[in-house]
Amino acid sequence: MVRLASTLTVARMLERDDFKKRFTEGAPISIHEFFYPLMQGYDSVALKSDVELGGTDQTFNLLMGRTLQKEYGIEPQIVITMPLIEGLDGVHKMSKSLGNYIGVTEAPKEIYGKAMSVPDELMVKYFTLVSGVPQEEVERLASELEKGSLHPRDAKMRLAYALTSRFCGQDAAKTAQSEFVQIFQKRALPTDIPPYELPAASVTVVALLVSAGLAPSNSEARRLIQGGGVRIDGQTIASDQTFDPKDGMVVQVGKRRFIQLVIR
Repeated sequence: MVRLASTLTVARMLERDDFKKRFTEGAPISIHEFFYPLMQGYDSVALKSDVELGGTDQTFNLLMGRTLQKEYGIEPQIVITMPLIEGLDGVHKMSKSLGNYIGVTEAPKEIYGKAMSVPDELMVKYFTLVSGVPQEEVERLASELEKGSLHPRDAKMRLAYALTSRFCGQDAAKTAQSEFVQIFQKRALPTDIPPYELPAASVTVVALLVSAGLAPSNSEARRLIQGGGVRIDGQTIASDQTFDPKDGMVVQVGKRRFIQLVIR
């Protein structure tokens, strides 16, 4: 570790934007934070890597690999950076921990539904980076969106279909699109609502949501209710309440999650 640390100066470390900003503002920088880019860079030394691929947020660390390779007498690697893509919140980079992501192994209807919630201003970026749609078509869509001759909803449906088709196949994409149209444009219920069995005894809405896996906790279930995101047989639930479940009742959370009650 001492040998590794001796290969770099503090001035070089302070070239990293966040370190430089914090140093200028007098904010604390711990010594161990300097070791992160050193350790990541040393991977390139240990592997004798020729090429390293990473996001633009990792540029300093990727270049650190080149610096350390030179110090250890190894031919410096080529660094290729890729732009980051913001998540569904339109602010932070897509991240599973932030919950603003579209998972490539998710069910087709989840991919399609999530893609339909991509912020309008990010559509062209999603088309360009992840859709697989030919660049000529992307440019045409971008031009039509800017002119107002293409409705953002229609462009988003093209994006959702492209993403679902890319990761799940065209048949799955067609089914997901058909179901989306049925649920959100025709206001009909999906055709494959999963059943959920429970006894005929009275139950609170919060308890039902948690036991059915529609909410991870009581507090989250209450938050969903308070936000107007819970419906039973089409009626919005305004507060936690006790009700008598009936066979065939449909419970909806948000826009895409449904269960149909089966009384045993």
